[in-house]
Amino acid sequence: METILGFDFGLKRVGVAVGNTMIRQAQPLTIISAISNDAKFIEIAALMQEWQPARCIVGLPLHPDGAEHEMSVRCRRFANQLHGRYGVPTILVDERYSSAVIAHQRGERIDDRAAAIILQQYFDDLSA
Repeated sequence: METILGFDFGLKRVGVAVGNTMIRQAQPLTIISAISNDAKFIEIAALMQEWQPARCIVGLPLHPDGAEHEMSVRCRRFANQLHGRYGVPTILVDERYSSAVIAHQRGERIDDRAAAIILQQYFDDLSA
């Protein structure tokens, strides 16, 4: 059984979810709201230490037609930083419809739930 962390990267917040390869069920974990990049990675380092994930999953936002945009580049950079800093394999997962799946009220923070949907999509793709 391996623990896996899922990330929904955003400029203001990073949603984090956790799951494992045995039950393949993603659960929202936390929302990182640190302002600076260094502060974000301090919080991520604590999560990496606590959960010791075998790999990380990062949502890759794409346009509906599959084309990349500015946030795609930022998410790829974030995934590369996770891999480089912690030596953990990092996999990008198409997140085009993750936020649309969550019914939310205006202003409600859904980043951790979006991360759980991204991670669940990874688990579901493993089963397919």
